[in-house]
Amino acid sequence: MKGVEVSIAWRYLRSRRGSRLMSFITMIAVGGVVVGVSALVVIMGVMNGLQTDLREKILVGSPDVRIVNFGDDLRVNDWRATLDRVRKMRGVVAAAPFVLSEGIANVPGRTYAGGVSIAGIEPSGTPGPEVTTIREHAVEGDFRFRASDGSRRGIVVGRMLADRFSAHLGARLQIFTVGGAKVSPVTGSIVPTGAEFEVTGVFETGMYEYDNQYVFIDLAAAQAAAGLDSAVTGIEVRTTDRWSAPGLALAIQDSLGFPFRTIDWQQQNGALFKALKLEKLGMAVILGLITLVAAFNIVGTLTMVVRDKQREIGILKAMGLKASAVRRIFVLQGAAIGLAGTAAGLAIGIAAGLALGRYGLIPLDPQVYFIDHLPVRMEAGDIVAITLVSLAIATIATIYPATQAARLYPVEAIRSE
Repeated sequence: MKGVEVSIAWRYLRSRRGSRLMSFITMIAVGGVVVGVSALVVIMGVMNGLQTDLREKILVGSPDVRIVNFGDDLRVNDWRATLDRVRKMRGVVAAAPFVLSEGIANVPGRTYAGGVSIAGIEPSGTPGPEVTTIREHAVEGDFRFRASDGSRRGIVVGRMLADRFSAHLGARLQIFTVGGAKVSPVTGSIVPTGAEFEVTGVFETGMYEYDNQYVFIDLAAAQAAAGLDSAVTGIEVRTTDRWSAPGLALAIQDSLGFPFRTIDWQQQNGALFKALKLEKLGMAVILGLITLVAAFNIVGTLTMVVRDKQREIGILKAMGLKASAVRRIFVLQGAAIGLAGTAAGLAIGIAAGLALGRYGLIPLDPQVYFIDHLPVRMEAGDIVAITLVSLAIATIATIYPATQAARLYPVEAIRSE
């Protein structure tokens, strides 16, 4: 690339009167790229922020990996030996037994009853790191499950569930399950078993499913409620890196063999995360059309420059300037427009994204969205991809006008004026 080509390309980008400012139409082309790039940066940051926020809230009570049995009974009998093996595996930070079941809850003396999801976990204070962060979200009481009489008959409920049942700290809550239920000799129907608990804690995660549906009780109490005796539903695992969970899940399954199977956090919420990825892709494609429109602006700008500078191009070619050099001049113009627009768009987009995330400039109703402002998370991979795509589109847009300029014959170009 010769200096004369760069000099000519820069002069063609400027107005005809020799002003150092870019011509108005060039500024329009640059502005199109700026709008497209900045919009992409901000929207991708918002989508990343929403995905990250939702993922973290979902995984508050959901482990990286769950180990369960094949079959319909969903119970692991010899779980202590399995737990010891899993804890010794490389990549496992913590592992603990859990019990999951469904039941019906009501406050003694009241007619209202509703379905709940019952999770049995080990109480706070158990040696070793915790598998999930659910215990960190207690807003009242704690997860020790210690009732006022000193027993482990405590229950921790979600904030919305506590409001729904008017069951806050110290209140009594009855839980009915079909685990260990008996068949009535009179009617032949199944009679559920019930147990009474004292509300010893209230948690709030910001996720409707957890806060309105889940109750946590001591592992032993959950085993009795589910009719599992000494068995558990499975083992939950925390990994060193959440993104390595799928690989570790396969390694655990291969190590344990049949009848064990593993489910990683992406499989547990596969439909939701696939929908979020598809939504992000759709937004990128839609906003990418803005950059494509900017590419048409570049084509129009360079085509008008070719028409305007036709006589000068003819003179330069008559003086010995090769067609390839003429082509490079207009490619340089398009690349300069793309580079200027991309740089300005990145600066504006990143600044706007950081301001939105840090200062919460777009407030949201937490009762509807469970977050008080629009979250933004900038990822280097997205920034690099947007930069490369924008520059590539701007460069490709120069092909047609650059080819037209290179094909001009000197005599016809000079004669045209």
